[in-house]
Amino acid sequence: MKKFNLRLFRHIWEAKGQFIAVSMVVAVGIMTYVAISLAVLDLQVGVEQYYKMNNFQDVSVELTKINEAGLERIRRMPRVEAVQGRVFYRTPLKVEDKDEKVNVGISSIPEAENRINDLYILDGGWIQDERRDVLVLEQFAEARGIKVGDVVHPQIGGKEYELDVRGIVGSPEYIYLMEDEQNLLPQPSKYGIFYVSEEFAQQAFGYSKSYNEVLIKLKNPEEDGIFKDELEKVLERYGVRRIVRREDHVSNRVVSEEIRGARQMAKAIPLVFLGVAAAIIAIMISRMVKNDRTSIGVLKAIGYSNRDILLHYTEHAFIIGAIGSIIGVLAGYLFSGPMANMYQEYYRIPFKVRIFSWTYLGMGFVLSAIYCIGAGLWGARSVLKIAPAESMRPEPPKKIGKTYIQRVTFIWKHISFSWKVVWRNVFRSRKRFVFLSVGIAVTFAVALMPAHMLNVFEAMFYDQYGEFMRMDYEIAYTQPLSERSVMEISELVDVSEIEGKIEFPFEIENGWKSKVVSVIGLKPDTVFYHLTDSDGGELSLSPNGILVSEPMAYILDLEKGDFVNVKNFIPFKDDVRLRVDGVVKQKLGLNAYMDIGFMQKYLMDDEMITGVMLNSTDKVKEKMEDVTNISSVNSIVDLRNIFKDFTKLTYASLSVYAFFAGILGFAIVYNSTMMSISERRLEFSSLRIMGFSKKEINRIVLKENLIMTAFGIVLGIPLGRWLMRLMETSFQTEFYSMTAPIEMNSYIYAAVLTVFYVLIAQYFSSLKIKKLDFIEALKNRIT
Repeated sequence: MKKFNLRLFRHIWEAKGQFIAVSMVVAVGIMTYVAISLAVLDLQVGVEQYYKMNNFQDVSVELTKINEAGLERIRRMPRVEAVQGRVFYRTPLKVEDKDEKVNVGISSIPEAENRINDLYILDGGWIQDERRDVLVLEQFAEARGIKVGDVVHPQIGGKEYELDVRGIVGSPEYIYLMEDEQNLLPQPSKYGIFYVSEEFAQQAFGYSKSYNEVLIKLKNPEEDGIFKDELEKVLERYGVRRIVRREDHVSNRVVSEEIRGARQMAKAIPLVFLGVAAAIIAIMISRMVKNDRTSIGVLKAIGYSNRDILLHYTEHAFIIGAIGSIIGVLAGYLFSGPMANMYQEYYRIPFKVRIFSWTYLGMGFVLSAIYCIGAGLWGARSVLKIAPAESMRPEPPKKIGKTYIQRVTFIWKHISFSWKVVWRNVFRSRKRFVFLSVGIAVTFAVALMPAHMLNVFEAMFYDQYGEFMRMDYEIAYTQPLSERSVMEISELVDVSEIEGKIEFPFEIENGWKSKVVSVIGLKPDTVFYHLTDSDGGELSLSPNGILVSEPMAYILDLEKGDFVNVKNFIPFKDDVRLRVDGVVKQKLGLNAYMDIGFMQKYLMDDEMITGVMLNSTDKVKEKMEDVTNISSVNSIVDLRNIFKDFTKLTYASLSVYAFFAGILGFAIVYNSTMMSISERRLEFSSLRIMGFSKKEINRIVLKENLIMTAFGIVLGIPLGRWLMRLMETSFQTEFYSMTAPIEMNSYIYAAVLTVFYVLIAQYFSSLKIKKLDFIEALKNRIT
């Protein structure tokens, strides 16, 4: 077997370019799998440890007011382990720039031990002076440059307070900081959390010995669903607004969706790369066996069995897989560290977690071995058919007739000789044509991904904040106010259009499925929301119906004509049953829409609204600064600017996919061209004798590749569309719907990128053509 090994390594050395190219495809596939899997595992373990260490809530309740007696009633429930009340309100923060509107959530934190949602002190210390000290959430402190010892000025109920920053903290409740579910992207410089003593919060917000939120830990967290139903009955009298289980907590949901999506990517991307690598290996080995036909016959004649020879060629494939998997596993492990750090910093895990998992590393080797050995056996299977005696004779030439294009004589006689060589070879090398075209199609589909995803992001945000939401400003109140407040705001600000609205959380039930969502009450003839269905048809608000957003319809499995139950926790108000009048085309946010008059009559109080929408060129933020009962003023322009910052970050991550497509395209074209050159040495030598220069022969190969590239791109269009639809379905979450038509510029970008990769591969192939000894090829027709 030593001779076999020597022969094997000689083969590898002679085709080292192909060997490296295919190994790199395997390495990228395995690297992607290992890096993403380990980084996501680190993130998941880090989140779980953070939750456990800081006693993260199992259930939270938002309600009107609850006193100690009410907390005691919850505490006596058999499933409850611990209960904690807190006061939480959003309020403006006074900053140096008067034009800038910044809000903070002010949350009380008790002195007791074993606090639920305990804080992680990053700098400074705990509250000393209960009337002046404040702890600031790290994201906000970092974004605004707030340090321990600084003074901050929140405005509570129109009164400005002066608080000393005692510490910078992290919280398991805000590993992803969002002001609300409508603002998907974090804005740490615009919204933060302040933690103050219970005494200060209760006094400032008028909650003497009472709270407006309850945090609960359960003895068995898996019973939170049953517990929620029991809790609703216990808290009937306290004006419950929303009961949130841990799985529905906004920050927890965002990180859970990230983990789910990343795991899907870790499974899908390696399959594409390993599938392409397996196809290249199978064809490469089959060509090698064909070229070694005589040698294989000699080996059989001197006593080597089919099994020995089959294993010899399969070993070639195995070595490619082994080298690729070793590089992939090592690179994946190295990349997983920075990737895990990036995840943990983005999601604000205050400590680093690194898990060494033999499972994922081992799976990298196993996956590579399965694909490469399988491809090697498939490619070498023709060894079994080679008979020693027959193999000593040269293989009879194939019967070759006229190709399809040769039969069109009108065209054929007007084609130059070199183009005739090109077209004849394209039509005669059908297997190579199919392999290269399919490979180019896969490259095109992968290259389409970054361009399309950018279009999807643009469609998501520009459609949301321009086409769908058409107001210049949204003003939210700290508590429901009378509709007369619309007139008061219009007297303060020069407005062209203004409407009141209700935005309030309700639980929507469809059979056993339910979700707490923000239901938005609008005037039936509203000018601030463009309500359409997925086909672009206009939708209207009816007095007894409800419209649901696409993400909500996806989660609750709703469609037009279904009936839902709107669960109402407001005291003395009943649940209502409504017909779904339509599904609103909305890519961001989990909302339902109702007639504001119906909401006021049956779900809330008459003439009550929770905010206003307006169009104005006036200085709205500045004029709203000193107005009481204003929780937030959001500008659509600000939201668009946040999106622009977000897209800058996505360019870097999406460019990785373009790089991956380049590796695929290069490996496919380079290997295919090398195999073609190896098989056609006699043909090229004949052309040299006829007077063709090496440059002209190189042009012939380039023309063939470009023809197959053009066909591959055409084939890649439906493949790319299918891949994009698959991605959109996989990444559909309850926060957003990533659907958008594939734009023409995305196709053009992917096509240009694919051709660029082909030309790079062609350049390296031309170096090989220059080194070919054509005279030697004519002397010996047998490799």
